[in-house]
Amino acid sequence: MNSFSETRPKPGSPEVVTFGESMALLIAEGGKGLEYASALSPSFGGAESNVAIGLARLGQTSGWCGRLGDDPFGRRILKVIRGEGVDVSRVRLTDEAPTGMMVRENVAGNSSVYYYRKLSAASFMRLEHLDESYIAGAKVLHLTGITPALSASCVETAHAAVDIAKRHGVKVSFDPNLRLKLWSIEDARKVLLPLAMKADYFLPGLDELKLLYETDSVDTIIGKLQELSAISIIKGGDDCTFVLEQGHLTSVPYYKVEHVIDTVGAGDGFCAGFLAGVVRGYSMVEAVRLGNLVGAQVIQAVGDWEGLPSAAEIDRLLSGKGHVER
Repeated sequence: MNSFSETRPKPGSPEVVTFGESMALLIAEGGKGLEYASALSPSFGGAESNVAIGLARLGQTSGWCGRLGDDPFGRRILKVIRGEGVDVSRVRLTDEAPTGMMVRENVAGNSSVYYYRKLSAASFMRLEHLDESYIAGAKVLHLTGITPALSASCVETAHAAVDIAKRHGVKVSFDPNLRLKLWSIEDARKVLLPLAMKADYFLPGLDELKLLYETDSVDTIIGKLQELSAISIIKGGDDCTFVLEQGHLTSVPYYKVEHVIDTVGAGDGFCAGFLAGVVRGYSMVEAVRLGNLVGAQVIQAVGDWEGLPSAAEIDRLLSGKGHVER
């Protein structure tokens, strides 16, 4: 069997296309709250661009579409994502609105995020910003529930992107990524559940499902998921991720991690690993196992995407070889 890193994608359109908002990120240093921190570390983050970077590092072709302010933050974000090997040919810098921003603190292991994204450049995404041929050339369209939370035009654009994908036989991956700081659970249900109905791969967390379906009963949740046409990948079990495929529920154990540093971005890392497995033709269980492994690496580093592993690192982890320092 070839090593993970030796299996290369064919050239051409990106295998996975995604779109959404990337924001400037400022992180309080020294484990202090923002009110008392004397320094902030600059970076950026966005669920969809995090996934695109994760895929590129794993050796897959990925494209991220979006709108950024034509400002220092937007230009920095664009350069870094391009530098990570993600196709950004459908990203536009605009003077219509600024790049959104989020500020994060991590105190005593508890992370809090504060958003400054109202009326950001990404919130003005519209139907005409989609490139149908670009989506049609992909194997998978990946989107999250964060994008439609930004504005009414983003809801319309998200549905249009999914409809384009379905029209051209492109698989749709949907992570609800519920953000209650952006909208109420009532508003979220009205948008996220219809998008889940259109998906081929639905990637919710168990806690999200309890809120979306208004129940703590796992049996009831499984029953609701079985009404979908999608294969459901349920994150957030006590010690495993669940795969619900054709009525069969399978558990895939997590990889054990000794030192958890920062859990932010773990879900995006999981999605990147899972989708890498999907486009490589892995079974759902194998793809989820890869997603679990990638997610386990992300939580051992600070930042939304910085800890995403390369294909070579995945090979090393799977082979059990240790790190050689010198």
